[in-house]
Amino acid sequence: MTAVEEFRRHRVVVLALDGLLPFELGIPQRIFRRAKDRRGRHLYEVVTCSVRPPGPVATDADFAVLVENGPEALATADTVVVPASYELGPVYEEGVLTGELAAALAHIRPGTRLVAICTGGYVLAAAGYLDGRPATTHWASAEHFQRLFPKIRVDADVLFIDDGDVLTSAGVAAGIDLCLHIVRRDHGTAVANEVARRTVVPPHRDGGQAQFIERPMPEPQLATTTAARAWALGRLHEPIQLRDMAEQESMSVRTFTRRFREEVGVSPGQWLTRQRVERARHLLESTDLSVDQVARDAGFGTAQSMRQHLQAALGVTPTAYRRTFRTTTPADGAGPTVLSRGGG
Repeated sequence: MTAVEEFRRHRVVVLALDGLLPFELGIPQRIFRRAKDRRGRHLYEVVTCSVRPPGPVATDADFAVLVENGPEALATADTVVVPASYELGPVYEEGVLTGELAAALAHIRPGTRLVAICTGGYVLAAAGYLDGRPATTHWASAEHFQRLFPKIRVDADVLFIDDGDVLTSAGVAAGIDLCLHIVRRDHGTAVANEVARRTVVPPHRDGGQAQFIERPMPEPQLATTTAARAWALGRLHEPIQLRDMAEQESMSVRTFTRRFREEVGVSPGQWLTRQRVERARHLLESTDLSVDQVARDAGFGTAQSMRQHLQAALGVTPTAYRRTFRTTTPADGAGPTVLSRGGG
């Protein structure tokens, strides 16, 4: 879509199934409906539908929700989101769709982006959308999910997986991370960060971050790695050694590394690289600095080093990333741009 073409919002259709979790049903509404371009225009339209004609849909709480759209709405979707449900019946027990659900999913047009939150992945799996692809779900269901759908490459150790036109997330709050990731993928970090600020959640938790680390809560008197992370974030443009971060917490490198991984889920080096990638993305989107200067300011040192890290994280070069989010911008009235390491 060019600047002279009519502005069209990306249409997200959320499929509400009996036994749904109200919290997860509300995630797409909260995240996508808050995304706006620089002119203040909403970038997404969010519609909720059920597998039946309009009417009440049971939840796992002590109330039902009134859904005003039937399954025909799925035919209008650019993106379909399937939140979790505790009443999936044969989908969860046998890995097969009910006739009602199969008929509803048949409305989805080829090429529609598909998103599952938590056990919503069972629906996409039973429909065959995940065959031969990587996917995740809530850690407590991952083993069962893999047994039921052996053709799927299940990864239970991540918050979400972006496989281009099909995306899956772990449980509950990981759905927020996934939806923010989609906004960032479509419209860049500035739009996603503004949505995160308004929602009062962290702007970015990487999909590869561990979804569950089995450990007791740290004792209040024990030191954490928070100060070291804050110190590093203020010095991303400088060389930062592991011992420098450990010194901020008065710990040995070994103790600091162990404590950091326990608290964050990744090593200090992995975390630092991710922060620098995010810094580079922000500068490429929001400034006219040269690629060499962006590389220095983000702490990569050289343009070649930054190029390698962006290629590894995003699948694109710095120049291509800037072109995507600087020349085809939401403010120009362009529709969503798909940018993903997974393709699409």
